[in-house]
This record gives sequence, structure tokens and C-alpha cells, in this order.
Amino acid sequence: MSTEGVNVTRRRFLLASTTVVGAVGTGFIAYPFVASMQPSAKTQAAGAPVEVDISKIEPGQLLIVEWRGKPVWIVRRTEESLKGLKEQSLLDRLRDADSNESEQPDYAKNEYRAINSEYLVVIGICTHLGCSPSYIKKDDTHNLPGWWMGGFFCPCHGSFFDLAGRVFKGVPAPLNLVIPKHAFFANGTKVMIGVDPEGGAT
Repeated sequence: MSTEGVNVTRRRFLLASTTVVGAVGTGFIAYPFVASMQPSAKTQAAGAPVEVDISKIEPGQLLIVEWRGKPVWIVRRTEESLKGLKEQSLLDRLRDADSNESEQPDYAKNEYRAINSEYLVVIGICTHLGCSPSYIKKDDTHNLPGWWMGGFFCPCHGSFFDLAGRVFKGVPAPLNLVIPKHAFFANGTKVMIGVDPEGGAT
């Protein structure tokens, strides 16, 4: 083919420009797809361990934090409530007093369902239909039975849990409340939810 009358320099410039524009355009088209494959900061945060300062929680007080989109309760139990967890009159009323059927790390499978007996760390979701129970202390104003020693009551369908998150007999909830993996550090003033004491994340 004859190149007479054809501006070769101009042709090369147009060819190069078209190639560059095409590449840039492809980049803009591809970017949304690549970006959509990356987890968002919110998604990453939802699964990450959560550090909680518990140094200011008073005995008997409940602190609520969010982890993986779920409410996690941290209760600082009183000496009286800790003694009550071992009373036979309470144990006889529980469906799974030894937590044999319930979900908790091995290190929290004890009468307190905790690493540190003073602190209960539990997911605040009823094991019946996923409602969120209320924290009701022994001395709070309530219409609960006279044997109530404090714990959690789900008003949706009437399930009771003690201050170790153990479910009572004869209520709709089939299992004890779930204990998440957690670890204490900074001389017990902080708790990390979502990791084992050895540091392994869930």
C-alpha cells in the first residue's frame, strides 16, 4: 500500500493516543470490579477482635459492646453473686448446670463459665429465637420468682438465665448463652473479645 500523501508521524500519534485512551478506559471499567472484591473496612472490623477497657466497671455493673454484629455483655459479678452460682438450690433449677451441651471455650467450661470468675463475658442473644434478654439484678424491682438471684430474663418468651448465662429448666431456650473466646491482659484491666488467651483469633 502506498504511503504517498500520508502523514506517518500523525498516524503514529493517533495510534498511540488511541491505545493510551483505551488502556485508561479499561482501567476505569475494571476498577469497580477489583474494588468490590476487597472487603470493606466495616466488614474487616466486624470480624476483628475487640479490645475493651473494663477498669471502670463497678461490681454488679453490665457493660455492652459489639463484636461481629452481636451484643457482648461483660458483667462484673459481686462476691455474693459468685457464691450464689454454686448454691445447690440454684443448680437444681438449671437445665445444663455443667455446660455440657452449651457453646463455650474449654477454658470457660466451669461453674463460672469464665477465665476470671469476677467477669462474665457472654453473647447477649437468647438461644431460643435470638431475642436480647434483660439484665436484672437480685435487688432490682421485678416480678420474677422469689428465688431469683440475678441474671438475665428474656421477656419475648420467658426464658431465664443465671449470672453465668446458664439456662433454667422449663423455659423455651434450649441452651446456655454462648461464651465467646476472650482473653484478659494489661493486669486484668482490659479484655480482648475474639481471641484465645494464647492470642489465637477466632
